[in-house]
Amino acid sequence: CVVPFLTRPKVPVLQLDSGNYLFSTSAICRYFFLLSGWEQDDLTNQWLEWEATELQPALSAALYYLVVQGKKGEDVFSLVRRALTHIDHSLSRRSCPFLAGETESLADIVLWGALYPLLQDPAYLPEELGALHSWFQTLSSQEPCQRAAETVLKQQGVLALRPYLQKQPQPSSLEGRAVSNEPEEEIAMAVAAWEKGLESLPPVQPQQNPVLPVAGERNVLITSALPYVNNVPHLGNIIGCVLSADVFARYSRLRQWNTLYLCGTDEYGTATETKAMEEGLTPQEICDKYHVIHADIYRWFNISFDIFGRTTTPQQTKITQDIFQRLVARGFVLQDTVEQLRCEHCARFLADRFVEGVCPFCGYEEARGDQCDKCGKLINAIELKKPQCKVCRSCPVVKSSQHLFLDLPKLGKPLEEWLEKTLPGSDWTPNARFIIRSWIRDGLKPRCITRDLKWGTPVPLVGFEDKVFYVWFDATIGYLSITANYTDQWEKWWKNPEQVSLYQFMAKDNVPFHGLVFPCSALGAEDNYTLVSHLIATEYLNYEDGKFSKSRGVGVFGDMAQDTGIPADIWRFYLLYIRPEGQDSAFSWTDMLLKNNSELLNNLGNFINRAGMFVSKFFGGFVPEMVLTSDDRRLLAHVTLELQHYHQLLEKVRIRDALRSILTISRHGNQYIQVNEPWKRIKGSEADRQRAGTVTGLAVNIAALLSIMLQPYMPTVSATIQAQLQLPPPACSILLTNFLPLFQKLENDQIESLRQRFSGGQLEESLSLKAKASPKPAAVETMTTAGPQQIQVLMDEVTKQGNIVRELKAQKADKNQVAAEVAKLLDLKKQLAVAEGKPLETPKGKKKK
Repeated sequence: CVVPFLTRPKVPVLQLDSGNYLFSTSAICRYFFLLSGWEQDDLTNQWLEWEATELQPALSAALYYLVVQGKKGEDVFSLVRRALTHIDHSLSRRSCPFLAGETESLADIVLWGALYPLLQDPAYLPEELGALHSWFQTLSSQEPCQRAAETVLKQQGVLALRPYLQKQPQPSSLEGRAVSNEPEEEIAMAVAAWEKGLESLPPVQPQQNPVLPVAGERNVLITSALPYVNNVPHLGNIIGCVLSADVFARYSRLRQWNTLYLCGTDEYGTATETKAMEEGLTPQEICDKYHVIHADIYRWFNISFDIFGRTTTPQQTKITQDIFQRLVARGFVLQDTVEQLRCEHCARFLADRFVEGVCPFCGYEEARGDQCDKCGKLINAIELKKPQCKVCRSCPVVKSSQHLFLDLPKLGKPLEEWLEKTLPGSDWTPNARFIIRSWIRDGLKPRCITRDLKWGTPVPLVGFEDKVFYVWFDATIGYLSITANYTDQWEKWWKNPEQVSLYQFMAKDNVPFHGLVFPCSALGAEDNYTLVSHLIATEYLNYEDGKFSKSRGVGVFGDMAQDTGIPADIWRFYLLYIRPEGQDSAFSWTDMLLKNNSELLNNLGNFINRAGMFVSKFFGGFVPEMVLTSDDRRLLAHVTLELQHYHQLLEKVRIRDALRSILTISRHGNQYIQVNEPWKRIKGSEADRQRAGTVTGLAVNIAALLSIMLQPYMPTVSATIQAQLQLPPPACSILLTNFLPLFQKLENDQIESLRQRFSGGQLEESLSLKAKASPKPAAVETMTTAGPQQIQVLMDEVTKQGNIVRELKAQKADKNQVAAEVAKLLDLKKQLAVAEGKPLETPKGKKKK
């Protein structure tokens, strides 16, 4: 039908009893599911958002292309390949038959209905996407789905959609993805930008010290969730907070936005007191020790903090107490008697996170005293079933104590008004939006902000002198105090919401405190605080088939990554490649090997190495003159399109997907080189030599672009490429003669050795502060008590490397290249000697003739 206020038919449409209309498949299905008593869950909502924002644009373009324009095969499939692969990968990784669990969900119905018109044709459902194939067939075989398909398509298949699609405008994704044979407008724009060259670049702005906001410019304030000081971060902690924020900070600086990136250790609370007891140190000594350990780990991972501070400072006390006193003065603090769990064995009240028991809502057996990690619901510690003290495992008793509460119900209205103004158009991740909305939906309750501890920020109120602030009240205030220790002009960042965009990075368990508790504190203080504009929350990163566990020796922790022999940039690349943006992901040694060898070595490294080698070998290190053909212009358009996608994705903090754009450009480059074969043309006629020069020049310029795009992800590799290309100066017309490969292959035996090492039971490494020697390759450590099989592996490696050296010498290769390979051979021989228990030989000098 025609909806009264629309000029043409619109499907789907559902008229509600109220007279309102729903037009979105997701909204209509959600409406019916809610009527049937379905409770919304985070994963299903993320799938629905992905369907609307990612799948539908690609699918609409594919159907339009197929039905209206009559295209078939790869022309159609290429538009939806990425989306279909994403679904297949998600189903495979979770090992569940359906998108959100063991049974059909709202997400399954919506996605199946969207995909059915296309995927009913087996040509668009390839067998290699096995999990997707199984999922689609399972749903398609169910009687309600069959009835729905028959009702809509009436045995006409996808052609039943033709009358509708013909009335629709050409999908924008068709234009944006340049799927037509001759995207002339895109080509013309790309060539025009190419011809302007460096003249189109804005002048480089000098770096401020300290970095401060500037009126009229874009000012970006970035924080990573403050890690607890009492332990060593594992890979999941690193990708969820500091590494994700670092990529965005580096990107922001490349855009010449005024960018301040800060983090620090969260040092107060029971966690610190308990760790101090375990190690026989004072809480301050524990903080001093672990702060250095954290700083060293992040330094090794190349995290570009402007300041990495800590919360045990006078500024923290001053700012926290000021906010608290303003809240008291405005009537937002309550007093009440609290029943708490007290461990008589440890002679102390137990902080929420040091109580563990069975969740009263879902039955999860490892729920904490403040929140259940499985169902996400808030818990009062005394509500836990079978509670245990996490320190001594004894059963605590319930005792009373007087405490202070933040009156969240009274702050609900200003919070809602702020959210209504902030969320539209912001880059809050779907899980962050869902978590905050679920808290509000369940009803805000007063939140206790004091604890019976000694190690914390003192409470400046009569009668509460023996208490400190609950760490989650004042930990988020740590961002302000760390900035205050960076510059005495900190209020220009934190009391300037009109001119500052605040991006906060965290794992999803930190969302309530950053998206609700601290905003309520700041709103209640009524002091014009800068509140979070963009709340970026990841899901969880698991380790292989389980969870990281320091106590059980499972998984890679920050201080261990340094000792694997794998460079920091490789760790950065892989963690960002599998970043858990929409759902949980898992670190896998096998997958790390595959991604390193396929994407880095064979794709990115191969392209940049070939581009540099050709210009060095064929043109004496000078970029030759380029005469562009229509194919070259088309390549410029493809690269420009991916560069635009890269910017669009990173501006929306879609870090993982933006990395794919870099790899896609290098794939374009490899294909371009392979098709044009400059190594053959350089030996031909003058026209062939000119063509070889154009191909080489264009390739090396793409390599220069990639080096800049790669900088937020792999800063050391980026700097290496730029040094080899002599960037800057801006015009990279001279290249180094020795253009070395950027990546080394990871071998199966090396990865298998590391898998065994981190699978559980490894000895706890001492965390005492000591001067560290240069980390040895992982093979050296694991071969010290080598068996016959390991020794044979090393012998094979020595033989293989010896052959490489002999071949280079026979070819009279560059001396530096030969020397590098000889050094590898000598190192392998040392490893073999250690494995066999033989003494290391001292290199002999050359005999004088």
